[in-house]
Amino acid sequence: MNWITWLDLAGVMIFALTGVVVACRSRMDPIGMLVLGAVTGIGGGTLRDLVLGIGPVFWVEQPIYLWVILLTVMVATLGFHYIHRLTRVFLPVTDAFGLALFTVLGAHKARMLGLDGIVAVLMGTMSGVAGGMIRDVLARRVPMVLRQEIYASASLAGGILYIALLEAGVGLAWATGAAILLILAIRLPAIYWHLTLPTFAWVIIPPPPAGFARQWSEA
Repeated sequence: MNWITWLDLAGVMIFALTGVVVACRSRMDPIGMLVLGAVTGIGGGTLRDLVLGIGPVFWVEQPIYLWVILLTVMVATLGFHYIHRLTRVFLPVTDAFGLALFTVLGAHKARMLGLDGIVAVLMGTMSGVAGGMIRDVLARRVPMVLRQEIYASASLAGGILYIALLEAGVGLAWATGAAILLILAIRLPAIYWHLTLPTFAWVIIPPPPAGFARQWSEA
């Protein structure tokens, strides 16, 4: 296996671990832990391959991804008492590393198929955020990408840098490292300082006080 595959497996393991953490905090049983670990670890890549028309999807051809998820969940199950003691920062920080790895690897796979740069960036973002979205929906949580979190924007920035560096002739290893560092440089400070994106909402006009309409009609 080349270093790209090792990075991919590391991303699967990290994301699977975040799924286990969410499952433990949601008081799920071992099956629930396995389901959340699996959908988080391979959900984004599966959707990416389906959108790109790649068949069979990567984990069908390479079952080692499933073994990595199973091993991660088994080890985490044995130490679930320690998971409950983890700080609230552990999940978003761990998730940030998975986001960085999967964004770059997703963009890389799309580019290897000869697709346009903007498509590669979107496929990288899908690989990075889709698994976590499925995890949070199954755990009845609002997905991080739909909150004020600086999350998908960090993924987009890393994907754009990765493609731009490759187009400029920078080596694959350097482009990969720079994109991963950029995503972490955006996401981790946002976690530490609670930085968020601005939100937009409709201005809600309160209803008129009781008796206002009657007084207006009498006038």
